Amino acid sequence: MNYFIDVAFDSLNKFGEELCGDNVELVRTDKEVIVVLADGLGSGVKANILATLTSKIAGTMLQKGATLDETVDTIVHTLPVCNVRKLAYSTFTIVKIDYEGYVHMIEYDNPPFFIHTEERALEIKKQKTPLHDKVISESRFKMNQGDLLTIVSDGVIHAGVGALLNLGWQWENVNDYLAPMAMREKTASNVARGLVETCRNLYMDKPGDDTTVVAIKVREPEIIDLFTGPPEDPEDDAWAVRNFMKGNGKKVVCGGTAAKIVSRELKKELEVDITYKDKNVPPIAYIDGIDLVTEGVLTISKTIEKIEQYMENDFFQVIPSFLKGEDGASLLAKLLIEDCTHLQLWVGKAVNPAHQNPDFPIDLSIKLKVIKELVQWLRKIGKTVTITYI
Repeated sequence: MNYFIDVAFDSLNKFGEELCGDNVELVRTDKEVIVVLADGLGSGVKANILATLTSKIAGTMLQKGATLDETVDTIVHTLPVCNVRKLAYSTFTIVKIDYEGYVHMIEYDNPPFFIHTEERALEIKKQKTPLHDKVISESRFKMNQGDLLTIVSDGVIHAGVGALLNLGWQWENVNDYLAPMAMREKTASNVARGLVETCRNLYMDKPGDDTTVVAIKVREPEIIDLFTGPPEDPEDDAWAVRNFMKGNGKKVVCGGTAAKIVSRELKKELEVDITYKDKNVPPIAYIDGIDLVTEGVLTISKTIEKIEQYMENDFFQVIPSFLKGEDGASLLAKLLIEDCTHLQLWVGKAVNPAHQNPDFPIDLSIKLKVIKELVQWLRKIGKTVTITYI
């Protein structure tokens, strides 16, 4: 079967530096997902440039069809070697994983990757190839649904050096930390952000090295169809609802007019809950066969705020309260973050006269602008989004 490859990454800059010396390049093609984590020598601007150069070369070459051998050879012969330390200016890890879960990896002087599976042993053989004074490790294996692959820069392994831990956080400690998280967390984003926040705590908010985590979770595709706004031509109402209801994914309707159209076309009663779970978010409603029915532009705007807050605030401060909200925006945000890999938007282009009221806040004025912002945030957290305008 074809899986959804959920990829997320997060970083800490070395204390006092404006730029991170690590860089991650993520490329999605029709056949596979390519992830490159590069760690530039040192820190700051110089390390950032070298890491970016490494990851861009690898990502671009692989996307254009180059083999891993050709890519590694180009990187090694393009980047200079430090005259003082006799080290390559950038180390890297390259992951290629197709949508059936087959993985091909190259590791060059980065910490070994972590792999966690659900109740099965996975024996991985690494082929070692000498390169200058270093060794390149190459491995191939198969991941199944629920498996977690994590790659890190050495800032993770060194977390706590000179602060809470004398020798830093060893590879075995990180592996033990990730094991329960791999089974508990559904999304790659939660894994990456959780591990980075733990490193921040070990560094006591003063990271001694650039720290990057890339989490790759193999998931079964979870599709959500979201219908908002009436079609531009009322004659298209029946077509819109018929296509919206196709497939087995979860169904979400945002907007009073859209809800009435769905209720009418499905011949199902629309029941409005007048209880305010949050004074800033309009109440939700219910239609048999629809997973979530909310108000339109205002609720979507509040959903965007919650997704933005989820992405930008500290992991341990946001998650517990964020996932427990019962208002429409919290429920929609939770669905889109936790239970969605693919979002199909059905957007009616009819203008709602209420949104043109000058007494309304500016963020209610343009529905399409709000939808565009939602799409941008969802793509930023790794969701596949398609839009059908009606």
